[in-house]
Amino acid sequence: MTTEADRVIEAASDELIGLSHSIHAEPELAFDEHRSAAKVVEVLRGAGFEIRTGIADLPTAFDARFGSGDLVIGICAEYDALPGIGHACGHNIIAASAAGAGLGLAAIADALGITVRVIGTPAEETGGGKVLMLEHGVFDDVAAAMMVHPGPFDITGATSLALADIAVTYEGREAHASAAPEYGRNAADAATVAQVAIGLLRQHLLPGQQIHGIVSDGGTAPNIVPAHTELLYYLRAATADSLADLSERAGNCFTAGALATGCTHRIRTVSPTYTELTPDPWLVQAYREVIIGMGRAPLPVEEEGARPLGSTDMGNVTNVVPGIHPVIGLDSGGAVTHQAAFAAACVTESADRAVLDGARALAATAVRVATDADQRDRLLEGVARR
Repeated sequence: MTTEADRVIEAASDELIGLSHSIHAEPELAFDEHRSAAKVVEVLRGAGFEIRTGIADLPTAFDARFGSGDLVIGICAEYDALPGIGHACGHNIIAASAAGAGLGLAAIADALGITVRVIGTPAEETGGGKVLMLEHGVFDDVAAAMMVHPGPFDITGATSLALADIAVTYEGREAHASAAPEYGRNAADAATVAQVAIGLLRQHLLPGQQIHGIVSDGGTAPNIVPAHTELLYYLRAATADSLADLSERAGNCFTAGALATGCTHRIRTVSPTYTELTPDPWLVQAYREVIIGMGRAPLPVEEEGARPLGSTDMGNVTNVVPGIHPVIGLDSGGAVTHQAAFAAACVTESADRAVLDGARALAATAVRVATDADQRDRLLEGVARR
């Protein structure tokens, strides 16, 4: 059956590579990926998939289904880009490989007794599309969820950090910075005190905890005491519990800025909290065997945990549904994700190979789990218990 899926993916190779390049050429940001989502939908609709768009009250989310088997395999497609540097995380490759895996599995869905769902998931970079879709029940019947993410090398059991995406605003009082500074309460100073406190806190963070942020609003003019400032911060940790600890400690630093300057402050959540990736061990091993058989050389298992992949809302999915989020390697010339040079590498010959290899590997992993009676039963029992 894998051979038939490979044949279909190979026959569609020009279309899949064209899809990857087309998405790359028109990068769109979170929740605004209208053209990108439509391009993926067009490929799947042409292959006979039943399409629903705008699911979970998200205009750029979609569900493409093929087959009627009791075992539902979900293939996640991402397609949002980064501001300023476009597809520097390679979501064009993710979307095209998901479409390719869907095409390959659709050709053998009846023989496998599966339903194939290619699920269009917007706003991974910020916004937490998958978290919102989980809350709307989009993944309720999914027995296994899969996707591949490009990177400089292959990683099978990829891990990620839990993430809190927050905005901190300070409100003070404006005044003339020269003629009457004593009447002001400087919100920029509040932000500075908070940043100094965060910088000192970093020495005492637990392993796996990270803090990074920017000043998104620092005032309007040098001769006006700033009455309003805003900080945007990401807090990350190895687990959700560790993230809760970090959030409390960082919160005290933000409060210190307000207390020291006589300002008020507010912390709001920008995106839903991302939990850490929890890949399913059996699916990881199956995928690993598949890509080694394809001639790829993934990182040794003992090194995988030392290379967390930032954070992803796929972590939330894998904490509910057995799933995998491996990295498919491409030749990036030393560039890493979220660099402009990596964006350029995502439409090279090596990237095109990653699209097709990723599609084949996902399809082959799905075939393995669907044809293993014990694993099939395990996944179906998991759905029944949800």
